[in-house]
This record gives sequence, C-alpha cells and structure tokens, in this order.
Amino acid sequence: MATVVSTLFISLDGVVEIDPAWHFPYYDDHMGAGVDEDYSGTDVIVIGRVTYDSFAGAWPEREAAGEVDADFARQLGDTRKVVVTRDRGRDLGWRNAAPLDGELADVVGRLRADAALTKVLVPGSISVVRQLLDARLVDELRLYVHPVAARAGERLFAEAGSPYPLRLLRSEAFPTGVLRLVYAPGELGSGGYEEARENLASARATD
Repeated sequence: MATVVSTLFISLDGVVEIDPAWHFPYYDDHMGAGVDEDYSGTDVIVIGRVTYDSFAGAWPEREAAGEVDADFARQLGDTRKVVVTRDRGRDLGWRNAAPLDGELADVVGRLRADAALTKVLVPGSISVVRQLLDARLVDELRLYVHPVAARAGERLFAEAGSPYPLRLLRSEAFPTGVLRLVYAPGELGSGGYEEARENLASARATD
C-alpha cells in the first residue's frame, strides 16, 4: 500500500498560491533538503494541470541545461506523472506524463492500494489536494510554513464546511523561520471549556 503525500508551501495566513516575492527569500539548503526528501522514493506524481504546466515549462529545459538542478530535473522527468486535466486528448509534452483516466478519488484510491507502489506525491495542486483531503486519501500533509502573511492569494482550506482535524507527526524549524510540519489525518477530541479551565488551573498549580 502506498503513502499519499501532499507537499505545499504556505504562508502564516494560509495562502498556498505561491508568490515568488515571499517564497524564494526563505528557500535555503534546509528547505532544499526537505523538498528532496519529499520527492525521494516517489513512484507516481499526481499533479493538477496548472502546477503541471509550470513544471513542464521549466524542468525539461533545466535538465537539458545540465546545471546544478539538472539531476533533480531528470528525476522529475523519469517519474511517472498523472495529470489531472480535462484535456485528455492532447500530448502533454513531457516524458512519462499522462492525463488522469477516470475520477480523481478512484484513481488515487487504486494507486494507494497498489502493493507495488511505495509513495504517491501530490506537489502543489491546490484543488487536487482539497479533493483528496475531502476523500480522506491524503496520508501525510507536509507544509512549509513561511514566517510571512501573504495577505492575498488562494488558501488551502475554504471558509466553509466542518473542521478538518490533523495530527502532528513531526516538525522541524529552519534558521529562516520556516516551519516544516508533517501532519496525518486526526480526530477531534471531546473536551470543552470545563476541561480547559481545569487544565489551566492544574498548570497554574504546578508553577
């Protein structure tokens, strides 16, 4: 069974629509190592069309240029890519890329259940991640929280619906102030104000 991993860069106010002006100043070697771990061991990349177009418009040229990021570009090119797009008849223009064949949740569910696969990665692709979260098909949500309020842009969670609880698996703080937080789906507890009041009193008593 494969682990479905979503990886996103996000601002303090929840924006995941990346603006280079607030993202790249925080991209240091620590973040690079985290991203390398995210992609390591990936069998299949499931990617939205907008994110795919940005990848396909840059990484093949970087691979051909043979500079410092060429190895990573080659890794992306060699990895199987399932592109979530309505345009299923056109050549996607990058090796090992094919359009989604079927409904998103069904396809990802089958990939997740495939004993021959280890990791399915969903980079960026906001609308895809939302659908997979709603379908409870994301095993790990990996967020790189930037110490900046973007103040504009698309947020991961819409301001509607019920709470979506998460369970923190691990965390890491980078020197830039970025927090790398890895979550799994969680469950809401049953505590209320009375429990909170008792916990506060207990904490004050031990000071």
